[in-house]
Amino acid sequence: MTLLRDWKQTILSYNRNIKYFLLANVFIQIGLGVFMVMYNLYIRELGMPETVNGKVISMTALATAVMLVPAGYLSDRFGRKWMIAGGAAVAMVTLFLRSAAVLEGPIVYMSLLTGVFMAFVQVSGIPFLAENSSPSERVKLFSIQFALVTVAQVFGSLAGGLLADAFEALFRMATVDAIRWSLYVGAGVFALGLPPLLVLRDQPPVPVQVRGTAAAPDGDPADSSFRRNFTLILHFSFAGLLIGLGSGLVVPYLNLYFANRFGASNSTIGLVLSLGSAMTAVAVMIGPLLVKKVGKVKALIIFQLLSIPFLLLTAFTHSLLLASLGFLLRQALMNAGNPIQSAIAMELVTDKYRGLANSMNQTVFQLGWASMGPIATGLVVAQGFYWGYAVAFTITAALYIVSSVYYYIVIGRQKLSAE
Repeated sequence: MTLLRDWKQTILSYNRNIKYFLLANVFIQIGLGVFMVMYNLYIRELGMPETVNGKVISMTALATAVMLVPAGYLSDRFGRKWMIAGGAAVAMVTLFLRSAAVLEGPIVYMSLLTGVFMAFVQVSGIPFLAENSSPSERVKLFSIQFALVTVAQVFGSLAGGLLADAFEALFRMATVDAIRWSLYVGAGVFALGLPPLLVLRDQPPVPVQVRGTAAAPDGDPADSSFRRNFTLILHFSFAGLLIGLGSGLVVPYLNLYFANRFGASNSTIGLVLSLGSAMTAVAVMIGPLLVKKVGKVKALIIFQLLSIPFLLLTAFTHSLLLASLGFLLRQALMNAGNPIQSAIAMELVTDKYRGLANSMNQTVFQLGWASMGPIATGLVVAQGFYWGYAVAFTITAALYIVSSVYYYIVIGRQKLSAE
C-alpha cells in the first residue's frame, strides 16, 4: 500500500502530457491485450489453416520492423504528438476491420497495416516521455510506464478469454462469433485511448548532459566515434536478432499451443497468458537484486540461461499444469533480463547514437518474429501438435543459448571491464 501511495503521488506530480499519455496507453494496451490472446484463435475458428496465423504474425512484425526507422525520423521531424495520435487512430480502424474480416486477404493486409501504424506509437512513446520529464524523474517514470503497460495487458489478456466464453454461454453464440465480439470490445477499449492523445502538447527536446562511463572517460574521441558505436550496435543487434528468432518461433503461438495440445478453453488460455504478463512485472523487481550481487552482464546471462530448462519443460510435457508452470517461469526469467540489456546498451553506446541503437534493436527483433512465423506454423502442420511445438521450443532454447554465449564473449568483456 505504501508503494501504491508513493506511485499515486508521483503520477500526480507529473505534467499533464505525461498523465494523459499514461492514461491513453492503459486503454491502448488493454485493447491490444485482447487481440494478442484472441486473434489467432479467431483465425482458427474461421476454419483457416495454421499457416494463415503464421502469415498474420509475420506480416505484422515485418511491417513494424520496416517502419521503425522511418517512423523515428518522422517523429523527430514533425513532432511526437501527431505521430502517436495519428498512428493510434489508424491502428484502431484496422483493429475493427480485422475483427469483421472473414477472408484471408483482408485479415493479412489489415494486420500488416496494424503493424505499420503501431510502429509510430511504439517508436515515439519513450522519447515523448523523456522530453516531458527531467533526468531525475525518468527511471521512476519508465518503471511506472512499464508497470501500467504490464497490468493493462494482463487485464486485456484475461478479459479477452472471459468475454468470448461469456458471449458464447449467455447469448448462445457460435464460438467464432463470440470471439469476434470480444475483439470488437478490445478495439473499442483501444479507441478510448485516442481522446487523451489528442490533447497532448508537443514539447521541444530538452538537452541533457550525459556523464561519461568508466569504460570511456569524458573527452575520449574514440568514445563518440561512429565506427566504435556502430560496431557495438551491430553486436547488440545480432544478439537481439537471435533472441527475436527464438521468440518468434514460440511466443506468438502460445495460445494456439495451449489450445491445440491441451484443448484449453478460452478462459484458461486468457488466464495463463495474463499471469505470464503479470510475471513480467515481478521479474522487473527481481532483476536489480541480482544486478547488485553479480553485475549487469552476469545477471542478464544468468536469467537467460535459467529460463531454458523451463522452456524445455513446456516443450515436452503432457501436463497442462506443468506446461503453464514452465511458461510462467520462462516468461519471468527472460523478461527479467530485458531492462538490464537496455541499461547495458545505453551505457556503452554514446548519447548521439542511442536512438539508432534503440531503433535497430527493435527492428531486428521484429524481423526475427516476422521470419519465423511460417517456420513455426510449418513445423506444427508437418509434425503435429506435440512434436511440432516440441521442435519449435527446442530450436528456441538453442538460439537463446547461442545468444547468451555470444553476448558474454563479445559484449560482456567490454561491460565487465567497466564494472
